[in-house]
Amino acid sequence: MMSVKKILISQQQPKAASPYASIEEKFGVTFEFKPFFKIEPLTSREFRTQRINILDYTAIVFSARTTIDAFFQLCEELRIKVPETMKYFCTTEAVANYLQKHIVYRKRKIFFGDGTPASVINLIGPKHKGETFLIATSDSTSKDAVTRLFEETKFNFSTAVFVKSVSQDLKDTDLHAYDAIVFFNPADVKSLYENHPDFVQNGIKFISYGKSVVKSMEEAGLEIAISAPTVEAPSVAKALEIFLTNNQ
Repeated sequence: MMSVKKILISQQQPKAASPYASIEEKFGVTFEFKPFFKIEPLTSREFRTQRINILDYTAIVFSARTTIDAFFQLCEELRIKVPETMKYFCTTEAVANYLQKHIVYRKRKIFFGDGTPASVINLIGPKHKGETFLIATSDSTSKDAVTRLFEETKFNFSTAVFVKSVSQDLKDTDLHAYDAIVFFNPADVKSLYENHPDFVQNGIKFISYGKSVVKSMEEAGLEIAISAPTVEAPSVAKALEIFLTNNQ
């Protein structure tokens, strides 16, 4: 059984206290943090290829701050004046509050859920079901849980990509210097093979977090040592603890 000592997390290092410190202490491992991609707004030319006219919609669904910034940036570039009657449905209060960066909050119709896709559907309810919705997405979430629920409820909606994932330059990173790597997003897999086209797993243990990345990893032929979230491992930290307990 291989001993795991060095683990790569494909994200920025957490600014606040994180569970990784106690895992390092408990298991004698070291973590390194290296984002595999960054999020950038689409250019107005890229957005136009989707043939979406923002003013055809009476309500917008946001689930991330990055898509909010990209939406208003595009509106500015395309000289679109968003009407004050536009309704905003956000997955969380934090996302809704972020709208204040771009609009006068108290003058607008803003609604937010509790982070679950179902809470957005509940917000709409019978009162707002007649709206024409635009769901703001990224290029790595073509059909997420929110979109699927909109299909089930037969709301009048379209999706539009506002942000894209751009691979970071990791050509000088020796991935085989790590015993385990944690992936969170299909864009992590894309970046891996853009940087290392001839990559062979060769004993590296991969930990996945989130359903969307699992499919991309399996399609790439990457073997996953442990996946989260599950009942036993609701977080990356818990998944790592289980994994390290079995691999020390």
